[in-house]
Amino acid sequence: MSQQLRIQLDLQWFAGEKTEPATAKKRQDARKKGQVAKSMELPAAFILLFSFVTLLMFGSFMKGRLIHIFRNVYENQLTMDITMGNVKMLFADLTLQGLTIIAPICILVLLIAFIGNYAQIGFMFIGEPLMMKFEKLNPISGFKRIFSMRTIMEFVKSTLKMLIIGYAVFTTLMAHKARLLGLGHAPLENTFSFVASITLSLGLKIGAILIILAIFDFIYQRYEHEKSLKMSKQDIKDEYKKSEGDPLIKGKIRAKQRQMAMQRMMQEVPKADVIITNPTHFAVALKYDANNMQAPTVIAKGADYVALKIKEIAKQNGVMTMENKPLARAIFAQVEIGDAIPADLFQAVAEVLAYVYKMKGKTN
Repeated sequence: MSQQLRIQLDLQWFAGEKTEPATAKKRQDARKKGQVAKSMELPAAFILLFSFVTLLMFGSFMKGRLIHIFRNVYENQLTMDITMGNVKMLFADLTLQGLTIIAPICILVLLIAFIGNYAQIGFMFIGEPLMMKFEKLNPISGFKRIFSMRTIMEFVKSTLKMLIIGYAVFTTLMAHKARLLGLGHAPLENTFSFVASITLSLGLKIGAILIILAIFDFIYQRYEHEKSLKMSKQDIKDEYKKSEGDPLIKGKIRAKQRQMAMQRMMQEVPKADVIITNPTHFAVALKYDANNMQAPTVIAKGADYVALKIKEIAKQNGVMTMENKPLARAIFAQVEIGDAIPADLFQAVAEVLAYVYKMKGKTN
């Protein structure tokens, strides 16, 4: 293999390597497909932690309501007549009181779930991820997903999480080992109170641990997301071509536009009153209509080949041509097509037009 061919292959390889950050369009397209950096563990960890915080804050209220329900059932409702109306009323009352007990946790869970997702990805509602895709049923693709690097990382994270949580539970229980062994001789109310306090303590510890792990998971998910969005230099060029248009095609469009503009300009040359020339390099076509124009107007101009073409068309249509090098250069440099002659050139142009009208037998 020659050195030149090897260099060319190396350049093609580097051009195809995804080393560039994703463009704004690539990020927007990925978001439309639901591909965002998101950790499912972060909202779940916050929900767990704040659920136990809610139990800690409203535990006394929930305990009081539960005691009230049982007392009411045992003291009043066990002795009532069993009729369809009484049973319906009993279940409606128990349902309402049960909802009152769990309402703080439910409201907090919904709020934390919304905040946890919104903080990561903002407001996003798309239907594409919910659409049926038959390629997901492909067993080969499924096998690749099962044994992919992402799956291995998820397994490692789950194992690490279980080990850390297990250690926290073990150390907490061992710290209360003596009291746990003595629960068999303790009153029932003390046993329930101790178990509840241990449960709350473990819940808060586990929730805090999961939040810390979820933060690291979110950082990892962002890293993986950015890595998946990376583009090669060729991808960026292709995207630019699609969004802005192929430079070759754009060049052809501009050439066509210039050609059409040239044709329109040449169609205006026969309407000119005079063509002022350099005489070889520049040509400027002037027209003046006292009824519609405040000053003479440039309707065509050109240099070199275009100037020659203007003079040929003027000759074919009987438009007078005058040589005035300084004036031709000044008008060509200062006045665009369709613009009126500026005040500093008006005197010189007026003299030219007066001479033209005189030669044609016209009057001012």
